[in-house]
Amino acid sequence: MAAGRNGRDRVQRRALRAAGAALALAFSLWAAGCADDGHAVVVRPPTIQSAPPSVGLLPLESRRGTAGVSLQAPNGDLLVARAVNASFAAGQQDYQAGHLDQARREFDASLEVLLSSGYDLKQEPQLQQMYDHIVETVHADEMVAFRDGDGFSEQKTEPAPADEMPDLSASPPAPADPALRGNAEGEVASVEHDLPLTVNDYVLAYLNFFQTPRGRAIVETGLRRAGRYRDMISEVLREEGLPQDLIYLAQNESAFQPQALSKEGARGLWQFMSSSGRLYGLQKSWWVDDRQDPEKATRAAAEDLRGLYNEFGDWYLAMAAYDCGPANVERAIQRTGYADFWELYRRNVLPKETRNYVPIIIALALISKDPARYGIAVDPEAPIEPDSVKPGHAIDLRLVAETIDVDVDTLRTLNPQLLRLVTPDDQDFVLHLPQGTAERFYAEIAAIPPDKWVSWRNHRIEEDETLSSIAKEYRVSPAAIAAANGIDADAPLPVGAKLIIPVEARSDPSLGRRISYRVRREDTLASIADEFDVSTEEIRRWNHLRSDRVVRGMRLSVYPGGMTPPPAPTNKPAAAEMASASMARSSTGAADAGGQKIVYQVKPGETLWSIARAFRTTVEELRGANRFLFDRPLEAGDELTILRAQ
Repeated sequence: MAAGRNGRDRVQRRALRAAGAALALAFSLWAAGCADDGHAVVVRPPTIQSAPPSVGLLPLESRRGTAGVSLQAPNGDLLVARAVNASFAAGQQDYQAGHLDQARREFDASLEVLLSSGYDLKQEPQLQQMYDHIVETVHADEMVAFRDGDGFSEQKTEPAPADEMPDLSASPPAPADPALRGNAEGEVASVEHDLPLTVNDYVLAYLNFFQTPRGRAIVETGLRRAGRYRDMISEVLREEGLPQDLIYLAQNESAFQPQALSKEGARGLWQFMSSSGRLYGLQKSWWVDDRQDPEKATRAAAEDLRGLYNEFGDWYLAMAAYDCGPANVERAIQRTGYADFWELYRRNVLPKETRNYVPIIIALALISKDPARYGIAVDPEAPIEPDSVKPGHAIDLRLVAETIDVDVDTLRTLNPQLLRLVTPDDQDFVLHLPQGTAERFYAEIAAIPPDKWVSWRNHRIEEDETLSSIAKEYRVSPAAIAAANGIDADAPLPVGAKLIIPVEARSDPSLGRRISYRVRREDTLASIADEFDVSTEEIRRWNHLRSDRVVRGMRLSVYPGGMTPPPAPTNKPAAAEMASASMARSSTGAADAGGQKIVYQVKPGETLWSIARAFRTTVEELRGANRFLFDRPLEAGDELTILRAQ
């Protein structure tokens, strides 16, 4: 339902500027859009190309309105730029492979090249600003892709196809092609259907659109993806006693893409808003969004649609209410006295999108039932029939992938409800694996302690690899790998065998820490709030916004996870640390005397992150013990139950 990181002696100024221009070319994508207000910028590693002999304009000065300078880089400076490029290219490859620690080291190396180049950065504001920018963007805490632990980046979403549909209700439709009308009417008479299929000018207008290149692409994408979920949706609708043709609502809403996200923040196959999803048991946390779980969302949609049909007694009105809400449909009926969708359409008493909604679904149903009639031929994807396991503990999907020898993208496809690369620490969480791999998963994962499933890795030995080279890749010692696998450090490594890699555990994701988010073209305040698990009210408060309007390129401060900002820094940091430690000691002392449960009242300015640190627990443990935190942000005065480890 509709309704988003000292040089030495001074050299000649000309050579220095040329080197700066070469480096600016390498980092132009990173520097683009960097505001002069000093705020950190959230970026993704760019694709770095080798610097050509001819260097372009410096971006840093031109943003202030000063004309850029185009200079020819000397060979020595070009070598410096190429060295920096090489480090960044290597870092980008590691980043894309999920080796964030190694990527961070490569980016550090690029900075080292700049610092040891022989140029005095303090004497050159342009290079100094470039250096500061690199440090801010690569090392800043705000970088979403480099949170304090691997595997905590947000899953990518896709635009909801409903947002791409044209508005054909603005004016009376042109008379339809008689041949198209005859074709559609002939189909209605010959195909089975359990929803009414009305053929009129409004429906024919969309039938005509779906035969244009743009419309055809939407239809073909939906028909292809439908193969994944058609059997599951059909079974749920059958169990719920609902018409099978309701599947075409999902085709319109999402084109069967579980990660579909609308401009208003609706998600999943059936496009539930967060608030409406909770009414039907679809929960959302930092780790999981049930709206993106295909089966859970389908069952929720079936329950919703059954209730709407019981209320209105008409499937067109029920579908309209699914889109805009039953109150709007009821109001339109009361205003006109007509409980007929087409009459409400003609009288223009329904929201514009809802007027288009039912004709689109009918047109999609007609094409989907007989694609060849409309010149469309698509091979549907194979149904998803996964194995299901309950890990019982949080686990990194990369470790799962390495354990059963599949790629991470396959696991993400099978588990679209996961927002991160790490599963929640929930004993009841069900993880879907490729068919036939469950037994292998249980057998191999048993060799790794459950409390290491988020940090340790499983590495398959490749030709010419040594224990030292593998240890260097994962930033551990060869002795640690040898000990974890019960092998001699000097023993030869058989190609194709697997090694357990005891990677040092990282800290929890930095929930509650500020990130700087750049608004994209398709973003709304609601979609941004949904992406970071916060409310629109919080974003407005953090950024002093007077309305929900955001524009492309705007930078917003966001505290992921629904936390309130930390208190303003004081001149007495030591005293603050002592107060935090005193709070933990006094509360834990009471807990130790009477058990492991603590009840703590939240003070103004505190966040889940600061409280977790004070009590030596984790944000996720706090959320698990205080379920209300999955539904709303932390507030001063809340009483938290804190469970301390034995």
